[in-house]
Amino acid sequence: MKTPLQQINISLPNGISLYLKREDTIHPYISGNKYRKLKYNLLYLQDHWVDTLVTFGGAFSNHIAATAYACHEKGISCVGVIRGEELWKEVVTNPTLKFAQSCGMKFEFVTREQYRDKEHPEFLAYLQAKYGTCYLLPEGGTNALAVQGCEEILGNDTAEFDYICTAVGTGGTISGLINSSLPHQKVLGFPALKGDFLTKEIQQWTHNNRWQLIHEYHFGGYAKVTEALIAFLNAFYEQTQIPLDPVYTGKLLFGVYDLITKGYFTENSKILAVHTGGLQGIAGMNQFLQKKNKTLIAYADALKNQ
Repeated sequence: MKTPLQQINISLPNGISLYLKREDTIHPYISGNKYRKLKYNLLYLQDHWVDTLVTFGGAFSNHIAATAYACHEKGISCVGVIRGEELWKEVVTNPTLKFAQSCGMKFEFVTREQYRDKEHPEFLAYLQAKYGTCYLLPEGGTNALAVQGCEEILGNDTAEFDYICTAVGTGGTISGLINSSLPHQKVLGFPALKGDFLTKEIQQWTHNNRWQLIHEYHFGGYAKVTEALIAFLNAFYEQTQIPLDPVYTGKLLFGVYDLITKGYFTENSKILAVHTGGLQGIAGMNQFLQKKNKTLIAYADALKNQ
């Protein structure tokens, strides 16, 4: 499925032009790269007559929300293994979990210690024993089938770009982009998490070295934000009417703009940034910001009315 390319009509130096690949428009609930990651996984599951999908995520996970709706749409039972055993008390107030539950997702709340061991054979055996023969989909949805789906983000309409830029969570999206990029293109990844572990994750899925991870724009780590980032999101929306999520694409665009001002990109470059969706997480982020008496993401109400 092809998604629109939208030029960002903000004056940029050195003849540089910036476009956004609007993957966020691909589906109203199965957002952006999650649609791509789930596509072949759900086809595999249906072809192999597996009744239940079990996957993993945190309290405001885009993957949990998208998987819940996708399984609802396909008539597949699904279970979300959720990090934080105390969150069972917050299902009715947490917008992501409330939505996932409304789609029919069942929850398995576990401690953070248990979650860290979620790939241990004993824990996986426990899930299989409790939920029967089920399809286990990793956190973030990244596996070989997910990478295959993300390879379809780029196409003939993106061949003119010099740089392909994306946020990075578990590494599946950038791996697909690397595999389908053209020889003249460089893929830049902006991790939302601290740490250098992603390089090895990506290398297992990719077959060229025309890519680089840029680690300076995680804002303290996964799901962490600053006043400067929130100000950027609000200003960007005011100028373009394009909503960005605060965990992934917002940090990506902040980083791209900063690198442009620092002269990172060659003169007359054409840059494509991939909007991977995740807008459902804005409601939860605003709950957090409100409790801290911080500036809110101003366009949250506008998204509700779309």
